[in-house]
Amino acid sequence: MIKFKILTIFPRYFISPFMEGLLKRAIDNRIIMLETIDIRGFTKDKHKTVDDTPYGGGAGMVMKPDPIVSALEYASDEKGYSIIVFSPKGKKFDQIAAKRFAMHDKFILVCGRYEGIDERVMEFYSDEEISIGDYVLNGGEVSALVFIETVARLAPGFLGNDQSVVDESFENNLLEYPQYTRPRDFRGHTVPDVLFSGNHELIREWRLKQSMNLVKERRSDLLELAKNNEQALDGVKKKNNGGNNG
Repeated sequence: MIKFKILTIFPRYFISPFMEGLLKRAIDNRIIMLETIDIRGFTKDKHKTVDDTPYGGGAGMVMKPDPIVSALEYASDEKGYSIIVFSPKGKKFDQIAAKRFAMHDKFILVCGRYEGIDERVMEFYSDEEISIGDYVLNGGEVSALVFIETVARLAPGFLGNDQSVVDESFENNLLEYPQYTRPRDFRGHTVPDVLFSGNHELIREWRLKQSMNLVKERRSDLLELAKNNEQALDGVKKKNNGGNNG
């Protein structure tokens, strides 16, 4: 079981996502465990203040360290939790990072708001600061959802068919090949004939080629990483040609 504890000032934000689809099934089947912890519950004033003006001046407010750290201490009821803080200046979160995180089974996820979190939380009380992309969100809650779903999908039993994970985009630094279903002819747009050939090796070659083409057209940043897959495509072609000639 993978345990996720989410520190946030908006715990109700997570009600709907955890009551739908695969995440709900994973919770019901005890593949993952989710708990939200309200940071405001660890404040000491009657207004439950979690933010204050930044030292040195500047626009906006900064989340105070004391209620967050108190919430972290409460959430760390056993050893082994990885403490993750979401921030635009964090390390990039991608499928490679997700695989690394999926090797662990306990996470505390800290969701910032306003202009950010007091730097001392990241420096002294967290294990990693990560970003889900080069853009600015209203808070870390969206990032936490992305993190949970991406890491949870890699847990055995989450998808039901573990092969689905192998074939998805960004696995092996590729983008997923095009998928089709019935009808074969939709308003004059037909499904590629190769998918009806019955030749599984030929279909595999076609899919790998399509994935490589998508990388070249849309994600040039993945090209260098995908070279091994191009070599694999050459190997598949040689195997198929050999089979056809024989």
